Amino acid sequence: MMFRDRGIEIKTREQILAMRKAGLVVGRTLELLRGEVRAGITTGELDAIAEDNIRSSGATPSFKGYHGFTGSICASVNDEIVHGIPGDRVLADGDLISIDCGAIVDGWHGDAAITVPVGEVDAELLELARICAESMWRGFAAARLGGRLSDISAAIEAHVRANSSYGIVEDFVGHGIGSAMHQPPNVPNFGRAGRGPKLVEGMALAVEPMLTLGKQENHTLEDDWTVVTNDGRSAAHTEHTFTLTPQGPWVLTAIDGGESELAELGVKFGALAD
Repeated sequence: MMFRDRGIEIKTREQILAMRKAGLVVGRTLELLRGEVRAGITTGELDAIAEDNIRSSGATPSFKGYHGFTGSICASVNDEIVHGIPGDRVLADGDLISIDCGAIVDGWHGDAAITVPVGEVDAELLELARICAESMWRGFAAARLGGRLSDISAAIEAHVRANSSYGIVEDFVGHGIGSAMHQPPNVPNFGRAGRGPKLVEGMALAVEPMLTLGKQENHTLEDDWTVVTNDGRSAAHTEHTFTLTPQGPWVLTAIDGGESELAELGVKFGALAD
C-alpha cells in the first residue's frame, strides 16, 4: 500500500481482494434490507437487522460509533438526503428510504447505498430513484485507466441533466475508500471531464450521487447528522464502491461485481476474482 500525490491510497491486488470481502458483506446486507423494507417497520429495526447480518458475516459496521454516529446504517426517509439516524420512525406506504451501509473486514472498508420504495410510491419518486442509480452506473462506465477522476463526475451530471430537472446535491460527494472509510480524493457528482487525479490501478472510490426532486439546497437538523432538503421535497441516494482493473471497472459492493449493469452499457467488468 502506498500513498500517491494528494494523499490517494493505492492498494495492492491482495488489498483490493480484501476490500471485495467487505464489499460483499455490504452488498448482501443491503439486499437483505431491501427485502425487509415495508410499511410498519421502524428504521431502528432495519438497523438491528443490518448490524446482526454484518457481525454474523465476520465484519464490523463502519458507521457505528463513527464520530459518535449511533447506527450501523444511515436511514434517510423522503426529504432526508443522507445521514438519517435510525430509530423509532415508522415507515409508511408511499415513503422513499435511502439506506447507506458500510462494513469492515480485516481493516478494509466497503460502502454502498440504495434507495427503496415503501409499498405503493408515486411514479415521480420511482423515477427519481431510477435516474439516481442510472447516473452512478454511467459514472462507472466512463471510468478508464489513465482517464481522470472528473470523467466520472461529468458522466453522472450529463445523465441527470439529459433526463430530468433534478437537483444534484453539491455539498456531499463520493470519496476514496480503503483502510479508512473516507479518504482522498473527493468524487463530486458534477463537473467537466478531463480533470482531477489520474485513474490508476489500486485506486478505490465510493461513487454516490444524491438527487433531489426539487432544489438541491439543504441543511442539517439539530441532531447534527440528518441532512434534509430546504424545500421539503424528496431525495434519492445511490452508492457503490469500485476499482479499475486492466479489464474494466469492478464494483466491489455489487454482488455480481457490476457485471450485469455494466454489460447493459456495453462495458466489460474487470473482476480480479469471484
